[in-house]
Amino acid sequence: MTPNPVKRKLQEGKAVIGTWLNLPDPIAAEALAALGFDWLVVDTEHGPIDVEPMTYMFQAIGRFPVAPMARIPWNSEENIKRVLDAGAWGFVAPNVRSREEAQLVVAAAKYPPTGIRSLGGGRHHLSFKTDPATYFQRANDEILVVLQIEHIDGVRKIDEILSVAGVDACFIGPNDLCASMGLAPSLEPPHREFEEAVQTIKRAALRHGVPPGIHCASAETVNRRIAEGWRFMGVLGDVRFMTAAAKAARDAIKTEGA
Repeated sequence: MTPNPVKRKLQEGKAVIGTWLNLPDPIAAEALAALGFDWLVVDTEHGPIDVEPMTYMFQAIGRFPVAPMARIPWNSEENIKRVLDAGAWGFVAPNVRSREEAQLVVAAAKYPPTGIRSLGGGRHHLSFKTDPATYFQRANDEILVVLQIEHIDGVRKIDEILSVAGVDACFIGPNDLCASMGLAPSLEPPHREFEEAVQTIKRAALRHGVPPGIHCASAETVNRRIAEGWRFMGVLGDVRFMTAAAKAARDAIKTEGA
């Protein structure tokens, strides 16, 4: 069974870099997978992506040494089971606000006796290049569980949340966290209150041995956050990369006098 390199790197204290896929397109996923990211998250929470195109995207990503992941629409046993059975090597659980939610997420990601994940068919074993029996035996050790902290309620209960066994990383969503605090949403928030909340999460993560992560709007910010000790790092996403490059090209074209 192919080991999950993202999980290994995080356990070794190394930083891992990825981005988000909002286009329901395996060709776009394949193109980004070829660039050398550690992980790619198929966003089924906000992207128009159902299980079938998500599965094709996992297949495309699987051609490269990149961990195929998904952000689930909401934290339920059904959603977690479906993305894992489709071949995800891990998932991001959105907007976790309590210890009970964290416990549900971890339990749904693990086969018995550790958790409650249902055993069944799918392409999960093919994604890890193994057979079903080996997958059932080793999946609990390879699936990456990431809790997204994006509400001030989650910040207030962060020690309770991150004390749950089986959490492999936490990840801050800046826009929603700002909005929950009554601040203007931004991927590069200038607010002092936001940064205080971010540091509260980071300190709790380090106390509990959970690698902290955060979404960033630029490579420069990713580099700064890594230097500060952040480890599960996301930068922009497929649509933002595409539109930024297209806008830069369009703005550079001079039509005056043509």
